[in-house]
Amino acid sequence: MTTDRPGGPLAVYRLMPSLGDFRALSLEEYAHRRLIRWLRTGDPADLPESFTAEWVGNPRLRPAEFPCAYPGAPVFSRRVATLLANELSTAGRRLPVFPEGSDPEADPAYLLLLVEKIVDCVDQRRSSKPKRGTGQMKTTVFLPEALPAELPAFRVPEFPGAVQWNGWAVNRLRELLGADLEARLVWSEDPSLKPHPDPWGF
Repeated sequence: MTTDRPGGPLAVYRLMPSLGDFRALSLEEYAHRRLIRWLRTGDPADLPESFTAEWVGNPRLRPAEFPCAYPGAPVFSRRVATLLANELSTAGRRLPVFPEGSDPEADPAYLLLLVEKIVDCVDQRRSSKPKRGTGQMKTTVFLPEALPAELPAFRVPEFPGAVQWNGWAVNRLRELLGADLEARLVWSEDPSLKPHPDPWGF
C-alpha cells in the first residue's frame, strides 16, 4: 500500500463529468466498441492504439478536463494526466485521444487511462446480482480486506466494463478538476455515508 495515501475510511466511487458549462468528448464509435470488447474480453486484438473523438456541446464553452462520461473510459487532459502520472500508472497505461481538428502527429491533448487491474474484491453475498450482459450492479459492497486501496482505480470481474475509483484518488482529482468532476459514491466502509442511489446511471 502506498505510504502517502491519506487515511480515513475506505470508499469507492464512479467518476463522470459534472453538468457544468463546458464541452464534453464523445469517442469515435468504432474504436469505442473495440474498447468495450477489450474491457470484457481482455484480448489485445480488440484494443485500439488511439482514439479520435468529437466535441459535444456549445463550441463557445471551454473543453472539460475530464470530458468523457463512459464508465470504462476515463479521459483526462494532458495537464491532469501529467500531474498524476505516477499514481495513474499503477492502475494501467495511457492511450492518446485526438479530438476533432487536432493534429494526430502532435502530442495528444487528452489521454485515456486504460485500467488493466482487475481485482476480486466484491462481497457477492451483500451486493446486487450483476445484470446479464453488462455485469452492472445497482448496489456493490466491497470486502475491505480485499480492496486494492493502494491503486487509484481498478475493475472487478463481475462488472469489467466499469472503472472503480478509490477515495484518496478521487480527493486528488477533485483538487485538480474542481467543478469539472462528479464523483458518485458506490460504497464506503463508513456506515454514515450513503451510496448514490444509481451510481452507474446517466
